[in-house]
Amino acid sequence: MMINDKQWIRLMEIGDMLGCHQIPERSFFVKNYQFPVCARCTGVIISAIIATIVFVKKRLPVEICIAMSGIMLVDWGLQYLEIKESTNTRRLITGLIGGFGYSTLHLYFYCFICSKCKTLIREL
Repeated sequence: MMINDKQWIRLMEIGDMLGCHQIPERSFFVKNYQFPVCARCTGVIISAIIATIVFVKKRLPVEICIAMSGIMLVDWGLQYLEIKESTNTRRLITGLIGGFGYSTLHLYFYCFICSKCKTLIREL
């Protein structure tokens, strides 16, 4: 199935709504169509899905999740401060690692909130 320009434009609009900068040089292309999100956001989105599945079966310690998130932050910081230019492959990898850690931290937070709500409901 070939993507048409109208579908591609819609996907790009969704990527923009997600908050991605969509810089072409920092994005992957397939058949001359730019991904709707950059390489780092691609990794984050993929790892968020994987982290949700893994979280149900096995939970990584919070400290590891923070360290994983830090890896992405360090890569972004090095690039932002113009110390070392990142590559799309490195952006994807750090997005996968950091996104997994960050998504898992979110899941811990949601579980904490649900637990507190259940406790409050029981006390009523």
